[in-house]
Amino acid sequence: MQPEVEILSGLERRVDLLVSIADVEKQVQAQLKRVARSAKVQGFRPGKAPLSLIERSHGPGIRYDVINSEVGRSLDKVVEEAKLRVAGVPNLEPKTEGVPEGTMAFSATFEVYPEVSVPDLAALQVKRAHTDVGDAQVQHTVDILRKQRANYEAREGRAAQDDDRVTLDFVGTIDGTPFEGGSAEKFPFVLGQGRMLPEFETAVRGMKAGEKKTFPLAFPEDYAGKEVAGKTAEFTVTVTEVAEPVLPEVDAEFAKSLGQAEGDVDKLLADVRSNIEREVKSRTQARTKGSVMDALAAACTFDVPKALVDNDIESRIAAAREELKQRGVPNAESVPIPPDTFKADSERRVRLGLLVSELVKSADLQAKPEQVRARIEEFAQNYEQPAQVVAYYLSDRQRRAEIEALVLEDNVVQHVLSKAQAADEAVPFDELMGTA
Repeated sequence: MQPEVEILSGLERRVDLLVSIADVEKQVQAQLKRVARSAKVQGFRPGKAPLSLIERSHGPGIRYDVINSEVGRSLDKVVEEAKLRVAGVPNLEPKTEGVPEGTMAFSATFEVYPEVSVPDLAALQVKRAHTDVGDAQVQHTVDILRKQRANYEAREGRAAQDDDRVTLDFVGTIDGTPFEGGSAEKFPFVLGQGRMLPEFETAVRGMKAGEKKTFPLAFPEDYAGKEVAGKTAEFTVTVTEVAEPVLPEVDAEFAKSLGQAEGDVDKLLADVRSNIEREVKSRTQARTKGSVMDALAAACTFDVPKALVDNDIESRIAAAREELKQRGVPNAESVPIPPDTFKADSERRVRLGLLVSELVKSADLQAKPEQVRARIEEFAQNYEQPAQVVAYYLSDRQRRAEIEALVLEDNVVQHVLSKAQAADEAVPFDELMGTA
């Protein structure tokens, strides 16, 4: 008689499985005999040790494996006949009450994948981002490049303002006591770049060389320095120099400094425009994709397997620890990272992943080889030797799979855009590039 699958709640299921003790022992004895043929036991020639000795040394492990195999086989049969898709690893618990003689009983609890139906795409409202690239945007980018290559000249009597390089001495105390990292001499930084806390920059802005000021500064609760986070310090700063930025002219030397070997300014500006257009295309596509994915996520409400969510959370925590390690945070492996930090986002990611998978299958949106190659060739234009990059990505299975995943997402986005209520969204250049 086929075991009955019990619905617990949501996607959770349970089924009781029976395993014949006689069948288990028959397999155990057969495996013990195979082991005995070559087993090396002290005091006996290879293959001549009594089966009773082999039983004591190898029996428990073999029996455990056989039982697991039999239970797994029984569960697979139940799952196949019930047409269920198991999500995660089933939890097996032995049963002791009401077990028929000559059998072992186990209760298997597991989750199943939900029934996923694609929502009415025509009802979705999405935004298709676009940003214009003209002479003003090219000039704006060139100005940023000039600022990055600025020389600084000290100016007597100049009040410090944004983009000036200020050099100063400072001493910070908390409750009258200096703290680690709170003091420095001849410390330079450029005002307005966000290198220092906003209160610090506000206090220094307008000061001249030779001036001194004392002011309070409240460290944020989430400040990286845990010993001062959430506390208020008192800083005394003495400005020793205010230097004004002197930007380079857009000439042959400037062009060469940016890799334009001939020093051709017109070619430099053309390259800048081409790079901006590529970056704008990439960012507007990402913004549009975000709008599409948000709309899809909001349209699907089915339950998601907890096992898949937990796996995603574990991956996110591992990635967070690796990032902390790369940043030099001590004890990164043991820093408490509450799973709930990622729970809502992981649930969304899993739900969206299941929906996208169903959409790809139902609308035949798999990545085609010619699409993958075209995407690789487009990506390779960011490098000096595009042909080598293309060859590398096409020959490396993992890299190629990464591009295939991107193309698949692009296919999903374009499919949704063709069906949904899509409105064009003009995004200002500064906002898109994060330079506003």
